[in-house]
Amino acid sequence: MVEKMKFLSITGHKGDIDRVIDQYLSRYEIHLENALSELKTVPNLKPFTENNPYKEELLKAEELIRTYLGGPQEKKPVSSHSEQDQKLTIEKAARTVQAVNEELSELAAEKEQLEKELEVLRISEKQINPFIDLNYDVRSILQFKYVGFRFGRFPHEYYKKFVDYVYDTIDVVMHKCQEDEKYVWVVYFVPKVISDKMDAILASLHFERFFLADEYEGTPTEASQALKEKIDALLAKIQETDQKLSQIIQAQKTSLLNAYQKLERYSTNFDVRKLAACTSHESHTFYILCGWMGEADAAAFQKELENDPETFSFMEDDHNNIMSNPPTRLKNPGIFKPFEMFIQMYGLPAYGEIDPTILMGLTYSFLFGFMFGDAGQGICLMVGGFLLYQAKKMDLAAIISCCGFFSTIFGFLFGSVFGFENVIEAIWLHPKNAMTKLPFIGNLNTVFVVAIALGMGIVLLTMILNVINSLRSHDPEKAYFDTNGIAGIVFYAALAATVFLYMTNHPLPAAAVLTVMFLLPLLVILFKEPLAALVEKKAEVMPEQKGMFFVQGFFELFEVLLSYFSNTLSFVRVGAFAVSHAAMMEVVLMLAGVEAGSPNWVVIILGNLFVCGMEGLIVGIQVLRLEYYELFSRFYGGTGRAFKPYGKTDIQ
Repeated sequence: MVEKMKFLSITGHKGDIDRVIDQYLSRYEIHLENALSELKTVPNLKPFTENNPYKEELLKAEELIRTYLGGPQEKKPVSSHSEQDQKLTIEKAARTVQAVNEELSELAAEKEQLEKELEVLRISEKQINPFIDLNYDVRSILQFKYVGFRFGRFPHEYYKKFVDYVYDTIDVVMHKCQEDEKYVWVVYFVPKVISDKMDAILASLHFERFFLADEYEGTPTEASQALKEKIDALLAKIQETDQKLSQIIQAQKTSLLNAYQKLERYSTNFDVRKLAACTSHESHTFYILCGWMGEADAAAFQKELENDPETFSFMEDDHNNIMSNPPTRLKNPGIFKPFEMFIQMYGLPAYGEIDPTILMGLTYSFLFGFMFGDAGQGICLMVGGFLLYQAKKMDLAAIISCCGFFSTIFGFLFGSVFGFENVIEAIWLHPKNAMTKLPFIGNLNTVFVVAIALGMGIVLLTMILNVINSLRSHDPEKAYFDTNGIAGIVFYAALAATVFLYMTNHPLPAAAVLTVMFLLPLLVILFKEPLAALVEKKAEVMPEQKGMFFVQGFFELFEVLLSYFSNTLSFVRVGAFAVSHAAMMEVVLMLAGVEAGSPNWVVIILGNLFVCGMEGLIVGIQVLRLEYYELFSRFYGGTGRAFKPYGKTDIQ
């Protein structure tokens, strides 16, 4: 059901707005509207132009919580009227955030500097490590004047080519150091006079030069060891800094979270000014807030304001005097609430429109059970969905559980348990074998006949709902003359009655019903626009281009008849899936060797899991398609906007 809404205007002295928001609106759910847009007829309205003074500190608090406490899961709500919250003023909350931020920022800057130094040392260590086999002082090599030298590496194949074809032909001394799967690290020495020539030769052999700074002391091994000691010392300092940060944040955790919540509430309260308006009278300035409340909340709110002389509230009962449409808040019994997920996927009902949640919950579960009738698999879906919903609170899991309940019922009606049809006696019939003899048609599977009859009943029900919705929205054309209005109901009901009478061997009354009720409703549907104009007392009844009107009307009638036929046949899939489920399980049992008397239980279990998963998914999608296209398209618009109560914010 759609909860009834009341539109309220709240006003008081401008300086009192924070108290009113904190004391009242934080405890009552209200969907605020822009007062400047709602009260266009009120003179001298002005917007609030103040900047939010709590925003900066709130952002700091959010960053601290996200960085040091792991995010919003650490933030626990505090009642805005708790004793602890009353003692914490907004000024103290801001000072708390500033103090914690300054203390942590100093240590964070120190840690950042240490990490930069650590990165430099690690780069140096990475550069020197490949040459630790060189037993010579690095700084001495870097100071050679008459001997050229290079530190670098070869790819393996080019190092081999250098050794085989070049090394013995030029005055060079090369010392091989470390190697891995791709490269060989070397140091070579040449006379200064031919160093350029050597560089050119080695460049052609993909030699990659490394530049070492003169910061190393001793041999590469000694330099590497010295760097390792420095790195370990820096890591110890970083760990010590982390411990200090952890100690500070743990000591200030409660204060920081309380300060954050105080700032968050005041910041949200302050942002309400964006939707408020100001008006002046004599030397006083007043604020005005407008919004929608649930009927019960609105009554309780106004009763509480009776004892507050500083605040006044006016309730507008005539929605025609309000600029905005009421928002939609669904209020359904707990067992149907999970099905609101499907309603939201399609679109929320407009205010005053019928909420189809209960209808969808019943029809979706019923049709799913009809199409997936198996007591064993149904119990698995019911129990599994229920346990998953209890653990994760997933709406889809609750829907699966409801569908499993109806699958279990139809499983007993069909006499099917995990595909076995000889374990229990069918209360009703076996879908694959039950046949019905019909006039003009012959033998037809009974579940197909029942599915079509069920579809006709559902279509007629949705037409009735369309009439109710159309009357509520004061649309006589849709209510009386539309294909889903009263004219459509008369035609389709007469058609359904005719089919029923013919199929039950009553041709004479069937012909009478068809003759009387077939033509008149179609003529009403054809002339629905002129008839609606007559009801609404418009000056122009018939359109100017009458020829085009009749041509267009003829094709529209043909489309109407075709849609009635196709929509009805859509429900054949309900029976088809009931039969196909039995057939698929028969294949599983055949593959498991049940007929031979020695069943393979592994195949039976895996087959049940496969059919339950695959067919359950397909049936769920097909039923949703029936709901959206065959039911909702007839009576439901889904053009409502969601009720968004003030103050529902959180860290992302």
